[in-house]
Amino acid sequence: MSNERTPLIPSGVCGLSVTAVTCGAVTCDDSPDATPESGLETPTKDPRQLNTFFGVMVPTILSMFSIVLFLRTGFVVGHAGLLQGLLMVLVAYTIISLTILSICAISTNGAIQGGGAYYMISRSLGPEFGGSIGLMFFLAKVCASGEYVLGLVEAILDLFGADPEASVSEGIRVLPQGYWYTVLYSSVILLLCLLVCLVGANIYCRTAFAILLVVTVSLLSIFISSVAVKPRDFIITHRGPGNQTLRYNASYTGFSATTLRHNLGSGYSLDYSTNSVMSFATVFAVMFTSCTGIMAGANMSGELKAPSVSIPRGTIVAVFYTFTVYVLLFILVSATCDRTLLIQDYGFFQRINLWPPLVTIGIYCASLSAAMCSMIGASRILHALAQDQLFGLPLAPAAVTSASGNPWVAVLYTWGLAQCVVFAGQLNNVASLVTVFYLLAFAAVDLACLALEWASAPNFRPTFQLFSWHTCLLGIVSCLVMMFVINPVYSSGSIVLLLLLLLFLHYRSPTSSWGYISQALIFHQVRKYLLMLDVRKDHVKFWRPQVLLMVANPRSSCQLILFVNQLKKGGLYVLGHVQLGDLDSLPSDPVQQQYNFWLSLVDKLGVKAFVDLTLSPSVRQGTQHLLRITGLGGMKPNMLILGFYDSCTPEDFFLQDPAFCDSSVGRSKDGEYNFGVDLPSLQAHFPPVRHVESPRWLSPEEYVGIISDAIKMNKNVCLGRYFFQLEGEDKDSKVDGSERTIDVWPLNLLQPGSRDYEDVCSLFLLQMACVLNMSSKWRHARMRIFLNVETESSDQGWVVNEETFRELLRKLRIRASIKIVPWDSVVQHHTQPDMECSTEQTQALSEGFLSSVNCMIMEHSSQAAVRFLYLPRPPAYRSQSQQYVAQLEAVTNGLGPTLLIHGITPVTYTDL
Repeated sequence: MSNERTPLIPSGVCGLSVTAVTCGAVTCDDSPDATPESGLETPTKDPRQLNTFFGVMVPTILSMFSIVLFLRTGFVVGHAGLLQGLLMVLVAYTIISLTILSICAISTNGAIQGGGAYYMISRSLGPEFGGSIGLMFFLAKVCASGEYVLGLVEAILDLFGADPEASVSEGIRVLPQGYWYTVLYSSVILLLCLLVCLVGANIYCRTAFAILLVVTVSLLSIFISSVAVKPRDFIITHRGPGNQTLRYNASYTGFSATTLRHNLGSGYSLDYSTNSVMSFATVFAVMFTSCTGIMAGANMSGELKAPSVSIPRGTIVAVFYTFTVYVLLFILVSATCDRTLLIQDYGFFQRINLWPPLVTIGIYCASLSAAMCSMIGASRILHALAQDQLFGLPLAPAAVTSASGNPWVAVLYTWGLAQCVVFAGQLNNVASLVTVFYLLAFAAVDLACLALEWASAPNFRPTFQLFSWHTCLLGIVSCLVMMFVINPVYSSGSIVLLLLLLLFLHYRSPTSSWGYISQALIFHQVRKYLLMLDVRKDHVKFWRPQVLLMVANPRSSCQLILFVNQLKKGGLYVLGHVQLGDLDSLPSDPVQQQYNFWLSLVDKLGVKAFVDLTLSPSVRQGTQHLLRITGLGGMKPNMLILGFYDSCTPEDFFLQDPAFCDSSVGRSKDGEYNFGVDLPSLQAHFPPVRHVESPRWLSPEEYVGIISDAIKMNKNVCLGRYFFQLEGEDKDSKVDGSERTIDVWPLNLLQPGSRDYEDVCSLFLLQMACVLNMSSKWRHARMRIFLNVETESSDQGWVVNEETFRELLRKLRIRASIKIVPWDSVVQHHTQPDMECSTEQTQALSEGFLSSVNCMIMEHSSQAAVRFLYLPRPPAYRSQSQQYVAQLEAVTNGLGPTLLIHGITPVTYTDL
């Protein structure tokens, strides 16, 4: 884990290290001597000084109490009743408990650095999950900050707001009320929070325990007052429609069985703050905001002495404590306050307290604490996202910090968005959005843990074992269900946003060494399906080409690589290369260092291919290795494709394609997407193309031997020539093949005596041409099939053969035009060998015959984009290899892009 802070994060996840304390989302630090590097490399003191109580329990309890404890307990019980209120608490705490199990599992899976939940998720699951969940947490914290500010304003107006009945202000009730006044007061408080975050966030963080003490004392006073305060009646007034004043008679009864019985059932009615009728969903949305602080302890990971122990223990104890407090408080208010008091006065605790200012102080401390905590936490999440460069330019300024390490630009971002939230005007208006965001974030955390569990990676060994994929899945389902119960519109929009973020980061995010959960899941599924891919169940009607293309130097082979990418038809495509050498005489394997360069080449060409490299004393032996070991299970090459062996000087494709020669394009993209292989290093890795006088890597005998080996290994063989002349195959080309022609010569032109157009090799030739015709850049190309006949022969069976061939094409569903080519003048140059020589294919063909065959093909296929020719079986004797290559060279001389094919696999099927 020590090497997981990649160059993408030069100063740590949050850039904060020494004196940091949690602020609801991630750690915050404003100490003057804390520089981005000092926390990671040369810390002046050990930042891990907090124990379980101060590091986890205090921030978690404080975050979970927030404003609901004092300002919305009566709201929940009054509208929902005690039974449904307890049900809401149970559902909410069940959801967060399942999420806590996932958090504990992730947090105990290895050493944890600073950065909290965002660090744990991003480093466990990769940039896609980490970035998308991190941004959802940021939005949830921003909305929560605005919500807490609105709650604080509500509490202030409840005490200092002008009486709607009075024409002039009386006593301390001097603040005018109304929507725009609420926005104004909220803006002032947000400005105060902004100043604290910009100047002294560390001062606030260090007072967290003192704030908790104040809140605890206020809470104890409520329980004591329930026994000490005698029953009393109140008159509550609200401003109604048309500026009319509404009066309500409410009572505090003390502990009363009658009051408890009346408050058991629900009584959903009009909410005086929003003038809308409440329901289970809207009340639950408000109540759930009390459960959103469960990650406050996990966010202290960088400052905990033993985070793997403190996070699970402290979080679980804190959740159990707050659950107990909420249950007792719900029962208390249900047994002592009538429903009118609970519904019509959210700050009723001040009315029934022995010393009301104590509750007021508790409300202000809890609300202001939660607001600043969310703002600071949200800004730290945004700063971490900006440092990781996941979202590019829009968030780039948020990475800027002050001299003391305070991310002041991220604070400004957060303040601006929180300012937009307060325009909602009322706490209850924004509660649904906050709850939906948090529920989605919790579901994403459960999904992250589920993915780690299902990926079955050996290194996922959390010391916290009280979880399983069942708890993760149940957490996801419960979060999603409650989201749609609360608000289907918000839920649908937030899910769409999360999916868009995942897709955006999947296609855009910079590479990193964090690890990608998507790769682990893909590996797990691919392995499972490869085991299910049984080669014994192969059938000819489902045959597809699976290609091994041997590449000596990509500089001269790019066009052939691009063409074969069109020819594979969804099958396996492997680029093979043999590095000459002997591992015994080398200190290390030189092949392993080359893979990144070849994979970057594949990315740049935009082909869907694997790469397989080997080290061997000879090219022939290396090709044998690749033919045997390339692929896995049912995905192994069934076809070998080679470039042509001739004496022509190859062209350098790197000098023609702008993607390889435009240095400006390379600098902007390669360093970000090519795993450290930039354009100059990619160009330097592959040697210059061979010159005329340069020695050849393999001899004609070795080249023909490779062809023979492949046939002996039951592989189909293709030889490609002149493909450097083929244009329009690159990934940016808009060619659809409408102006292209594919010509097929299915007869063995070097053996005129063989008139079988339906042998395995000829049918394989037709199949490959048909496969090419189905690809995207050749879909509209015309396909022509040339039948060579001897019209002057006494045997006129070619007429019957033509009709038979047309019927065969119809059965094979191949759309092509048939061209009859008389070649009597060509055949007369051919000398008939005796049968023994013909069997071994050792006959010497005259130059006149080879030239005539070449001219015939040139005459009929000069305008074709590509030609498919029959490749004769190579000679059995090594001494005739050079003659075999010379014959092929003479026949294909000057034709343009040509593919010589020798097929030995039955690939056509006429039945269903």
